[in-house]
Amino acid sequence: MLKLGKRTPSPYLPRCHRTYSCVHCRAHLAKHDELISKSFQGSHGRAYLFNSVVNVGCGPAEQRLLLTGLHSVADIFCESCKTTLGWKYEQAFETSQKYKEGKYIIEMSHMVKDNGWD
Repeated sequence: MLKLGKRTPSPYLPRCHRTYSCVHCRAHLAKHDELISKSFQGSHGRAYLFNSVVNVGCGPAEQRLLLTGLHSVADIFCESCKTTLGWKYEQAFETSQKYKEGKYIIEMSHMVKDNGWD
């Protein structure tokens, strides 16, 4: 599986995995197994927190005051269609939020479920 930071995109995860894909271009973004939580808030609505993602680029980190306090985050975007999807938590400044570091938020409005969700 290709993780953020690698240069060559791998557009598809194995078909045996339930996956989340970009709603705009259908590039795979994450396996369901990488989902941590469905109860996050993005900039434009509900969002999911993932351990790892694929086919995603990362912008520069900046400090933002979010609902849970000050964090250093970097916007993430689909490598295929360049749509901004959410962000990566680079650093959390409050001890209770440290578990988010290195994790990814993808807004629900930018993804669809693929493969084996019956």
